[in-house]
Amino acid sequence: MTDKRAQLARILEERILILDGAMGTQIQDLDLSPEDFGGPDLDGCNENLVFTRPDAIQKIHENYLLAGADMVETNTFGATSIVLAEYGLEEKAREVNRVAAEIAQKAVKQISTPDRPRFVAGSMGPGTKTITVTG
Repeated sequence: MTDKRAQLARILEERILILDGAMGTQIQDLDLSPEDFGGPDLDGCNENLVFTRPDAIQKIHENYLLAGADMVETNTFGATSIVLAEYGLEEKAREVNRVAAEIAQKAVKQISTPDRPRFVAGSMGPGTKTITVTG
């Protein structure tokens, strides 16, 4: 077990940890333009913001941490190749996840203290396609 995982396990034995809130709602509150997302074809692709507006994503993480969250989720709710294919970004799925984790980790490093370490959790949504048993 890595040091960070062991530290997390120890803390979970002692107390309940607070997870951040909804990333999508916070992004909506920013009232971003299509250009912020990377152009009209990418408007609404929150995951692409890790490339086009990493500052906004990091600020959301920081705000949750400053509000008392112990853990923030990466901006990767729809960062699967299936969901990203809707924007022609399916080949970037791995990179989106890596960059999103780096942004979250940067925020955590800035806010963490020895007495109050903070953590990053990966976020993975259900996607936009459903499985059918009838074909």
